[in-house]
Amino acid sequence: MHIVLVEPEIPPNTGNVARLCAATDTTLHLIEPFGFRLDDAQLKRAGMDYWQHVRWHRWSGWTAFQKKLPAGARLWFVESSGPRLYTEPVFDPDDYLVFGRETAGLPEKLLAENRNRWLRIPMFNRRARSLNLSNCVALVLFEALRQQGFKGELGRNGCG
Repeated sequence: MHIVLVEPEIPPNTGNVARLCAATDTTLHLIEPFGFRLDDAQLKRAGMDYWQHVRWHRWSGWTAFQKKLPAGARLWFVESSGPRLYTEPVFDPDDYLVFGRETAGLPEKLLAENRNRWLRIPMFNRRARSLNLSNCVALVLFEALRQQGFKGELGRNGCG
């Protein structure tokens, strides 16, 4: 699996996602510009000592990332108001789960161009604006891994 963070802004969220990617053997793609520096202490603290175990790529922008995608790559865009629930698609091991900026989400144009791959996580309280980015990544990634039978799972408790 691949996780794509488009223009992430909050270092601890990106660090948490990096730790998640290390624990699940998932590739992380970070698309610039960032709202922080990669040597940010909060980024490193949230990722703890897991950064050395993460397969990750840094991209100068969406176009640079898109140009290097393998032929036939499937991208799933997770953003509020999506027409489909994140539990509806059948995920493949090489799929890309794409998440936007914490404050602005993904660009409307990108969502409109990919409406059939635009997913949402349901919300139940109108006063809650959104879930935390790293929580969203974990929800969708673990649904995809569940569908694939948790191949490669080590049988250990993942919390701690």
